[in-house]
Amino acid sequence: MTVLVVSGTGTEIGKTVVTAAVAAAARGRRVAVLKPAQTGLAPGEPGDAAEVARLAGAHVTPVELARFPEPLAPATAARRAGLAPVRPYEVAEAAQKLATEHDLVLVEGAGGLLVRFDDEGATLADAARLLAAPVLVVAPAGLGTLNATALTAEALRTRGLECRGVVVGSLPDRPDLASRCNIEDLPVAAGAPLLGAVPAGAGSLPAADFAARAAGWLAPELGGTWRVPSL
Repeated sequence: MTVLVVSGTGTEIGKTVVTAAVAAAARGRRVAVLKPAQTGLAPGEPGDAAEVARLAGAHVTPVELARFPEPLAPATAARRAGLAPVRPYEVAEAAQKLATEHDLVLVEGAGGLLVRFDDEGATLADAARLLAAPVLVVAPAGLGTLNATALTAEALRTRGLECRGVVVGSLPDRPDLASRCNIEDLPVAAGAPLLGAVPAGAGSLPAADFAARAAGWLAPELGGTWRVPSL
């Protein structure tokens, strides 16, 4: 697993924190995290790639290809800013170069799998296809996640892309009934294994604590020790 694409079923569901957990669990390896398009931040503000490096540790190299100031889909944000959009081939070329210098490259998308990079309709899925890279899907825990996860998995299958598995991006300390049932049902919806669950609020932990605990939130397939719990 040299390149792993990390996509969500939507936005604000813990994708960056999951990416950081995967990077932290790979301690001892050279890891790069590539953010193709960062939106909603001014120049100089730390973005998602920098946050992954902060939480995961000094073994992580953060790389950002483009930044657009408004918190919108990358294609819309680029168009409104009068800036060139990110193209899938640029993402693939950058990830391939990083892969020659690192043991693991994590490509973190913006929002969901089919959010547009440009006005021609290119998406993160196109970059994953060019890279022939598996996709890790980050999903929320609660009501509605099964449908969104199934749709994302179906989009991957129709494009001939591998769904590496699903990680719950923010699992409450006291999961409600829907969240408990979804732990069992998410693998069925995705047609792929459940590979972890990051606790709610994990991104607010001190970086050293986050890095030390991350492996416990991820399954062995992602370098961790987590097992599917009985909730």
